[in-house]
Amino acid sequence: MKILLTWIFTISLLLAGDATIDVIKKVESLPSLAVEESSTSYENTFKLKFFKALVADLNVISIFNVDRHNRQINYDADEVLVENKDMKYILRYQVFEDDNNAFNVKMKLIKDSKEVMNKNYKIKKKNFYVFIAHAMAYDINDFMGEPSVAWMKRKVIFSRVIGNKKSELVVSDYTLAYQHVVVSGGFNLFPKWANKEQSKFYYTSFDSVKPVLKVVDLKKGVSESLVASDGMIICSDVSDDGTKLLLTMAPNGQSDIYLYDVRSRKYSRITKYRGIDVNGQFVDKKKIVFISNRLGYPNVFSKKLGSDEVEQMLYYGKSNAACSVHNEYIVYKARESSSIFSSNTFNLHLISTKTDFIRRLTASGVNEFPRFSKDGDAILFIKNYKSQSSIGVIRLNYNKNYLFPLKYGKVQAMDW
Repeated sequence: MKILLTWIFTISLLLAGDATIDVIKKVESLPSLAVEESSTSYENTFKLKFFKALVADLNVISIFNVDRHNRQINYDADEVLVENKDMKYILRYQVFEDDNNAFNVKMKLIKDSKEVMNKNYKIKKKNFYVFIAHAMAYDINDFMGEPSVAWMKRKVIFSRVIGNKKSELVVSDYTLAYQHVVVSGGFNLFPKWANKEQSKFYYTSFDSVKPVLKVVDLKKGVSESLVASDGMIICSDVSDDGTKLLLTMAPNGQSDIYLYDVRSRKYSRITKYRGIDVNGQFVDKKKIVFISNRLGYPNVFSKKLGSDEVEQMLYYGKSNAACSVHNEYIVYKARESSSIFSSNTFNLHLISTKTDFIRRLTASGVNEFPRFSKDGDAILFIKNYKSQSSIGVIRLNYNKNYLFPLKYGKVQAMDW
């Protein structure tokens, strides 16, 4: 019974200046940007897909007011289209297929009728087209002198539940435009990237008598079982150098946080509470945060490795869970309602450990599993609302949220 309660608690959590105050409010003053297309290859449906992906990325970088009209022009035309003559910037690009069937894009950024930037891109297969769009937005953002959006080019791995005890593990881009199933068959959940190169990942398999933590090497195409545990086992975080894992395990009927050494393949118990401790996250090499019900309800706590002292991190709300950490900032899921007869609302909140101010980041539905980007510029999260499952992106400094819906199935957990 204790294991069942632990699983219910864990699933509810995991499915679950000062950035809390400073927000750049400059939408009205953003420079305008129009996109002009000069593509010479591929069918119209595919060309429109690329255009929409590029416009979406240009909106996500949040430094332009982007015109959404799809207009064609010759790439070498001396003048911009008359419809765009009042635009501050013009992005003109051409998609074409070369003699080796590779996917090519050349682009130029025009300001005041003068070309101020140009670049060429090439990939072997056109089904990776969305990563070219991400690279273009990244380069334009860099040219404009804005803080890096390198997270746009990273891959996302997520578990998609498609039936009763059936799931898929999928590698995608952050917009879900590109998707590649890497593990299918059976019931496999909680994927977690194993390194910065995103060449390996961990996940929990539920196809054996005991849950098993596995690791997959994408380059070698090899899967290996690491640890099995009665009750549960989840990799909730990986250290920056990839040598340490934080695991949630319940070998004795209660869940605790364990530290796993990748090289020695040995683990040690970090928390020793008679209740429920789950979802450990590294703050740095010496400190972690985690979720515990030691107050009688889920809340965020911290603990220094090697110490028995535990510190409460949040003093607002009665159901705080599913946290992610970047420097002094914590993003967490909190229940905003408690309805017996209808769905509850779970929103994401941001707090700084250096202030008492709390900033709410979402407004409706069930928002869960927040994950900071490596640089802390953005937060990726899962949103479930009206039977629709989506991946969301929050640009903290611009106070903007963007949603990318999943076509089928439900996102259970993800990492980027």
